Amino acid sequence: MTVTMFEAKTRLSELVQKAQAGEEIIITSGREKTPVARIEPVKQPKVRRLGLIADPGYTFSDSFWDPLPEEELVLWEGGA
Repeated sequence: MTVTMFEAKTRLSELVQKAQAGEEIIITSGREKTPVARIEPVKQPKVRRLGLIADPGYTFSDSFWDPLPEEELVLWEGGA
């Protein structure tokens, strides 16, 4: 659907509803009918859960919180 700027101002809520329903709305400048804007729905971001948070029932083993062995700690800190 193509509408002029004046029509868009007077019918904005109707045009937004049509865009949300999937219709393409093009707004043109006055007499020239040159396309200047498009009304489209905003894409809603997906809610993402990261890592272990994705499984709310997950529990860490008791050893998870133990300090790292010295050899592994040296590697994490950039040692050889």
